Amino acid sequence: MNGVVRTLTTTCEQLREQGHEVMVVSPDQFASLPCPTYPEIRLALTRPGAVAGRLREFSPEAIHIATEGPLGMTARRYCAKHGIRFTTAYHTQFPDYLAKRTHLPAEWFWRYIQWFHRPAKRVLVATESICEELRAHGLTQLHRWSRGVDLSCFTPDAPPPPEFADLPRPIQLYVGRVAVEKNIEAFLEADYPGSKVVVGDGPSLASLKARYPEAHFLGRRSGRALAGCYAGADVFVFPSKTDTFGLVMIEALACGTPVAAFPVAGPRDIVTLDVGAMSEHLDRAIASALYCNRQACAEYGASFSWSAATGQFLSGLAAFEPVELPAA
Repeated sequence: MNGVVRTLTTTCEQLREQGHEVMVVSPDQFASLPCPTYPEIRLALTRPGAVAGRLREFSPEAIHIATEGPLGMTARRYCAKHGIRFTTAYHTQFPDYLAKRTHLPAEWFWRYIQWFHRPAKRVLVATESICEELRAHGLTQLHRWSRGVDLSCFTPDAPPPPEFADLPRPIQLYVGRVAVEKNIEAFLEADYPGSKVVVGDGPSLASLKARYPEAHFLGRRSGRALAGCYAGADVFVFPSKTDTFGLVMIEALACGTPVAAFPVAGPRDIVTLDVGAMSEHLDRAIASALYCNRQACAEYGASFSWSAATGQFLSGLAAFEPVELPAA
């Protein structure tokens, strides 16, 4: 479970509640292999005909390709071959992400991103900063698709976890995958007094625990327990430089907790002076964010609605008329 998965699952739930029929073609429906360096992500092994058969049986009015992985590649190839319109989404800064994991130039991976998304009728993008970056790489058929917060769960009155009771203040919190691309070391090395707490799991967890024994690692939390971590913290720290949005930031804000971040895509589009601070030096951002009004943070976080975000998704789809699929 991560921000992309939460976005997709919540959007599907919203669409079904509105009366739409949704079919999801995902790796759990096929034989799969763990993604190298990211085993929680499964890479599907399938024949193109298997995906084509599901599409023909469902007879969709719109086709949306959510990710650039093997299933997305199969669907893209099928749609492009038969002249079928489709949309895609750019959820993750894959060029930067892969550059960190492979130590190869990010521009090499941009070539694949450009190729993959070029035939899409629209590319759905979460923020204006990412729109600007994609335009600079020649992708101009862009449509904004924001994100939302479950306001029945993420509220300022969520009870904090018992682990917070005796921690020196201010409590500085990170929530998310514990992996190299999240740049968590920058948070753990920030020179600001108080307590640093990490909530989440991932391949870098064991090494970070060993390298930063003074930090507090709470493991994976979800639902109201996660909301309590947000609400009980004094500041939420978002050190990532590879996310296109950062759903955890608006969840923290909805719980009344200000955000400290680097001035990069994602935070630049979300964090205002009223609800957080950005700096190339995280300790300075943390110090400034602590002065923000928590009520203002909660009100701002509550403005991100899944209903509105789903409306943006619907308006971005390529068509609301039957897609002409070729015979088997």
